[in-house]
Amino acid sequence: MAVAVLDTELLEVNTPAQTAKFIQTSEGSLAQDRYRKRGIPFVKIGGRVRYLRQDILAYLDANRMQRTDDPRGGAA
Repeated sequence: MAVAVLDTELLEVNTPAQTAKFIQTSEGSLAQDRYRKRGIPFVKIGGRVRYLRQDILAYLDANRMQRTDDPRGGAA
């Protein structure tokens, strides 16, 4: 339910700043993930990085964990 409520804060297309605020990380962390080819999928529009709402929510859902020692994406 929390994601559904917070989902209203997301636009269809989000800047790195908007995305970082939503997932409570830094823009630098998102940039490092892009450089390392991991993390949330992104698109480039006119040379600018953007994140799609559906990709942000899918990434959060895929990386949900039940315990701190679960492997990444280990929620059943």
